[in-house]
Amino acid sequence: MKSHFHLLQLDLYFADYKFALLSLVTAFVVTLVSIPPIISLIRKYNLYDKPNARKEHILPIPTMGGIAITGGMITALILWFPFSNQAGQISFFFSVLILMALGIMDDLKDLSAKYKFMVQIALAALMALSGIRISSFEGLLGIYELPLSAQYSFTLLAIVGITNAFNLIDGIDGLAGGLGFMSLVTLGIFLTITGDVNTALIAFALAGAVLAFLYFNLNPAKIFMGDTGSLVLGFVIAVLCIRLMQVNASLASPVMDNTPVFVLGIVLIPVFDTVRVFSIRIWNGKSPFSADKTHIHHLLTNQGFSHGFAAKAICFIHGFILMKSIWLKNIRVEFSLLILLLFMILAIAGLKNLGLLFPNWSSRYFKRAKAE
Repeated sequence: MKSHFHLLQLDLYFADYKFALLSLVTAFVVTLVSIPPIISLIRKYNLYDKPNARKEHILPIPTMGGIAITGGMITALILWFPFSNQAGQISFFFSVLILMALGIMDDLKDLSAKYKFMVQIALAALMALSGIRISSFEGLLGIYELPLSAQYSFTLLAIVGITNAFNLIDGIDGLAGGLGFMSLVTLGIFLTITGDVNTALIAFALAGAVLAFLYFNLNPAKIFMGDTGSLVLGFVIAVLCIRLMQVNASLASPVMDNTPVFVLGIVLIPVFDTVRVFSIRIWNGKSPFSADKTHIHHLLTNQGFSHGFAAKAICFIHGFILMKSIWLKNIRVEFSLLILLLFMILAIAGLKNLGLLFPNWSSRYFKRAKAE
């Protein structure tokens, strides 16, 4: 059965998504039933995420919801994913487990950024060695096939950068989960369209787990995903983006002509925001890792908007970027890149001045935030 979605300019064959739906539902159910016991254990052993200069919440909140997210994803994949001895699969699932362990340690003991970077770089190198690499820019800036050294360099930069971008944007209730869910569903759909149905199951399984987590994480949050969840979320999305580039480039008739820009659109908000914040800190003579409140969600909460409104507004922008990336998937790659970057600059400017443009909105949502 085929359906054409005019808004997205896509033809979807629903028979191709049978196991995708099973993976999503399984991960959703497993995560949904496992979070309440995790919350109880965290409260019992006083393992809260405590407020500090980086964080928006004012009361200690249970954390490490990423355990349930990763557990839900892995359970679904054990049931529905066709495992093999391929190096890429072994490296991927090993990396996910290591990152979850790293996230647990960081949530418990607040590890140094240097140590976390070392582990992430090692895992990114492992993925590159197993064959998950950015091998071509597909004509972006006139660059096609990359030398082997450049393939490894850009792969490490992409995986480590996207992993930390999702980690850093996890600052208010529902934001990282909302962005991640939409990105994963988009990746799952296009991996299926390009014929990589098996890898798409990973995207849909994690999407189902994140959706269940959002039930407990929307404002006011009952639990945070913590680094345990955000590191895994960012890593999986990074690897799936690279895989989509590889699969699309290998097709005799590629589904899209500008895959590098398309996958950039999938991660644009967290990546653009991280680059912007780091650049501002360096320009002001500070460490890029210093604590402040300049991230994209702070642009709204600093004006008095509630966490719930900020997360919804940013997720709405992310949804529009995803649709725009789909609409631009077959135009000249430089034009699509320019359009996305200009839109993101305008979006940042708009969010930064939203309180001035709509003062009544800010007042109303500030009162609601105080009430919560």
